[in-house]
Amino acid sequence: MRTKRLTIVMSALLVGALAAGCTSGEGEATPQETGPVDLTFWTWAPNMDKIAEVWNQAHPNIHVTVSKQAGGDESAAKFLTAAKAGNAPDLMQAEYQMLPSFVAAEAVADIKADVSAIKGEFSDGIWGLVTLGTDAVYGVPQDSGPMMLYYRTDLFTQYGVTVPKTWDEYAAAARAVHAKDKSVYLGGFSSKDPGWFAGLSQQAGGQWWSIAGDAWKVGINDTATKKVANYWGGLANEGVVDTQAQWTPEWNAALNDGKLLSWASAVWAPGVLSSNAPNGKGKWAIAPLPQWSASEQFSGFWGGSSIAVAAGSKHRKAAAEFTAWLNTDAKALDLLIKEAAVYPAAKKGQSLLTQAPDYFSNQSDFWKVATTVSSTARGFTFGPNVNVAYSAYKDAFDKAVQSKSSFTDALTTVHETTVADMKKSGFKLAS
Repeated sequence: MRTKRLTIVMSALLVGALAAGCTSGEGEATPQETGPVDLTFWTWAPNMDKIAEVWNQAHPNIHVTVSKQAGGDESAAKFLTAAKAGNAPDLMQAEYQMLPSFVAAEAVADIKADVSAIKGEFSDGIWGLVTLGTDAVYGVPQDSGPMMLYYRTDLFTQYGVTVPKTWDEYAAAARAVHAKDKSVYLGGFSSKDPGWFAGLSQQAGGQWWSIAGDAWKVGINDTATKKVANYWGGLANEGVVDTQAQWTPEWNAALNDGKLLSWASAVWAPGVLSSNAPNGKGKWAIAPLPQWSASEQFSGFWGGSSIAVAAGSKHRKAAAEFTAWLNTDAKALDLLIKEAAVYPAAKKGQSLLTQAPDYFSNQSDFWKVATTVSSTARGFTFGPNVNVAYSAYKDAFDKAVQSKSSFTDALTTVHETTVADMKKSGFKLAS
């Protein structure tokens, strides 16, 4: 009646799950109403009501009402509270890192039976974000955040730097730039953005969580992630990369004034740069992230979200039909791009992007590069307590930056804190 393996993995938190029946699986424990239905959709994407209206006009028997939400942790907490109270919306925009928490709370349905046919519309890495490494499907990918290297073309020329193809080349360039001007950095390390660090760890091959048989396996301090931590720790302790917090006025000024020459960021960065660094318009370009080996070509994800169907919805099939349309239909994808400013997860949607963002008018192949990078993003499984891991990251790495202590030790602290929380919560862990 449900995906047995994931039920066992999460059984300690799924209070009453076995007694309640298949609330999150493919079964029909929740009565399904027939006839014309009205779906409620919680989302923070702008202008989604306009897109839903296009659907409504073409599908009079399945009407979608959009309810605008704040986004982030606030929306996730609101959804879990509503699901527990039995009044969740039919559809919820769910960030990839929060989806496991929704599954653990039995708040979202396995919609594999209704959406498996569209799997080929997405890269394997993207599709893996909604499966949690199981046979179940807990959402349809909507947008993604493949990571790339953003850099100032004029300043790279000024400082005699070529675009680094490997992280070794990046380190050498960072030292060279800072040696020429102590107020200037090639780039920075962010102790305030665990999603950023997770994306770089994905690129290196890190797997922070995985499912082994009937248990969770935690690997936040795996070899690949240790390599990333040790690398950035070395550069930070040398003082050749910036370590001030991103998104602050000081960081914005550094970007705008040419004191930061590059930024390892996601595909959504043009919006940030155009707002926070207006002086750089027409001077920035993108390239793939530097690689750990010259023979490789990988990226990771920073951000992105899916559309999940609530386990308590009385209209699961209709909800799944709408979310499949929203994220794979050519007309819907075009609307997502134009009305909601979404970078589509679907390969078909990415092909619709042809004109470079205005801020990057100097790089006509912006979207071609972005699409190529997106196809190289490695798969990743988030865990059920990602909020704990992310909080531990900020605490441990803040201290490591301030004291210039070992980043590898900080990573171990994040790993141990996450494991301890999972044990306390009753999750079964693989030895």
